[in-house]
Amino acid sequence: MTAKLVIVESPAKAQTLKEILGDGYIVKASLGHIRDLPKKGLGIDLKDFTPKYVVLAQKKKVIREIKEAANAAAAIYLATDPDREGEAISWHLVQAAKLTKDKIPLRRAVFHEVTRKAVKQALLNPRGIDMYLVNAQQARRLLDRLVGYKLSPLLWRKVQRGLSAGRVQSAAVKIVVDREQEIKKFVPVEYWTIEVELTRALSTPEMSFKALLVSLTNGTKIDIPSRYEAEKIATELKTATYAVIEVQTRDVVRQPASPFITSTLQQEAWRKLRFSAEKTMVIAQQLYEGLSIGDEGLVGLITYMRTDSTHVATSAVTEMRDFISQRYGIDFLPRQPRTFAKKGKWTQEAHEAIRPTKVYREPSQLVPYLKPEQLQLYELIWKRAIASQMLAAVFDTTTVNIEAEYLTSEKAYWLRATSSTLKLPGFMILYSESKDEAEDEIPAGLLPKLEKGDHLDLLNVFLKQHFTQPPPRYTEATLIKALEQKGIGRPSTYAPILATIQERGYVHKEYGRFYADELGFVVTKFLTKHFPKIIDLNFTAQMESDLDNIARGKQEWVPVLQHFYTSFEKDLRKAFVGMAKVSIDQPTTEACPDCHQPMVIKQGRYGKFLACSNYPKCKRTTSFLIKTGVSCPECGEEIVERINRKKRVFYGCSAFPKCQFAISLRPSPEPCLQCGKLLVYYRKGWLKCLECGYKRRIELCQTEEESTQ
Repeated sequence: MTAKLVIVESPAKAQTLKEILGDGYIVKASLGHIRDLPKKGLGIDLKDFTPKYVVLAQKKKVIREIKEAANAAAAIYLATDPDREGEAISWHLVQAAKLTKDKIPLRRAVFHEVTRKAVKQALLNPRGIDMYLVNAQQARRLLDRLVGYKLSPLLWRKVQRGLSAGRVQSAAVKIVVDREQEIKKFVPVEYWTIEVELTRALSTPEMSFKALLVSLTNGTKIDIPSRYEAEKIATELKTATYAVIEVQTRDVVRQPASPFITSTLQQEAWRKLRFSAEKTMVIAQQLYEGLSIGDEGLVGLITYMRTDSTHVATSAVTEMRDFISQRYGIDFLPRQPRTFAKKGKWTQEAHEAIRPTKVYREPSQLVPYLKPEQLQLYELIWKRAIASQMLAAVFDTTTVNIEAEYLTSEKAYWLRATSSTLKLPGFMILYSESKDEAEDEIPAGLLPKLEKGDHLDLLNVFLKQHFTQPPPRYTEATLIKALEQKGIGRPSTYAPILATIQERGYVHKEYGRFYADELGFVVTKFLTKHFPKIIDLNFTAQMESDLDNIARGKQEWVPVLQHFYTSFEKDLRKAFVGMAKVSIDQPTTEACPDCHQPMVIKQGRYGKFLACSNYPKCKRTTSFLIKTGVSCPECGEEIVERINRKKRVFYGCSAFPKCQFAISLRPSPEPCLQCGKLLVYYRKGWLKCLECGYKRRIELCQTEEESTQ
């Protein structure tokens, strides 16, 4: 009997399918994309926007093997990933390998989890290639090629050689640059808050509680701009009489978060695990494509990880509810299954949310089979999915309003004390979503039993100085959240966007937060002036909406390209003629070793370097080294910041290659208090000794980073 051919992208996924399907099927992997636009030349006929695809050189052997397998197959199933890119890869396979359904049945099999049930079901219910999805992917690829290919030469000519610009990446850089400018322009404003420590009259001091000054009793807000004003009010409060005016008690219900979509998984993996978006997606891909789990063999552990849908299959919801009932009891189960609305207007095809393929496959059972990072991410996905079907948590909150009457005046103050205790844990017994920034929450703990009319005794008055803070710099989590909210990019693009803007030197990360580099400022300013549509966030979002409409069959893809390029070409012509050359050389205090003129920092294809400002008379260049002021523990020379081949930051001895000392963590100028050896910043707010393992917390206010929290 002739075998049936199944084609997927990755060898890992192919291996899992081989084990699931068994005899009667041959599984081949395309190893990703088969065709693309040529590396040299635009590759697009601008008359009708016909793409000129070429088979990638390294894929010619793969195509040959697929053609040979197809000629001997009884049927062909294209089982690439269930998204636009996967659909396009299937179409490219058909074109490149000249697969035709006239000779052999040619079908598209779509499944969102690599499990026996899902794969068998997909093979029993195949469909044809969805050209709407293919065209949406083609339109995106051609748009990106038009922008990149046409803009890059202009950047080389007018700004600096080696630069490149991308349609979506440029919008992401602008978001970081705009935030950086907000921070630079921010002027802190001083303000004070006042708390009083009170106790019920005739009670012991141990039953005390604190209340915050809110306003005058007539509702007038109190602004306290200085210590003088704070002390003036404090003097009045010290001689005031206090009484309870109102006690409010109510239940506050907190609902569980929806199961993960791509963006929320990347955000939460950063918050809880400190995984970058790129790392999260690599590990999620492994969990999706299949891992060997003891007697089960190779099996996909999670559903497809590139999705913006919070929908969960009815069968999966039923399984989750059964598990909750058995493991936690019916008291943790809502009466009806929980459903979640679409994430937003940008939601694409009706995929499933990211969830475990088998609820009863608990994280603890997988410890012997998964690597630590795989287990951490799986546990995060598993807990979030289960918690989404559990009962809401209920908090018992109490608010006490207190009047402080100043005896020698008609003026009276209004103070408030609040507390919150967990009444019913609900889903929080298993999982609780992390927050991006510090948020005002009701203080935990208990207030003493208070009733309206109770008289209170003053024990102490506390004055606290504050300064308004600038908006915080973006983290991986908050930048992805911003991209999603503004409609910039799609689930499959968030991780590449963040990686690309760092690799190109437009932004960098410190303490887990994005900082805009000089190059990012210059390129953003250039694009804003000469290509306002490219950099405009609303335009970029609208383009994503157009791509969505193409995917749904509501718009033709060629007119979308024509409309964009007509305006873009006009801006290109104006910029080439009217734009003056921009210099982004950064001055330094170092002198040229040859002519003693100041050296400047330049940006080249391989990163920053130092060059003489007297160029072209003096052509001296040297390596650009960011000094740390820390001595090498092996030879005594200074440790400097370097960039490796993968454009990752590390710290090595300036005497390299004579001295090979190198570390991945930034060194601290302070020696270890226990052994005197090198300390490094190993996570935010903490130092660690490389020699003896000693750890010490540092004051957060010591670094500029923390001042933006």
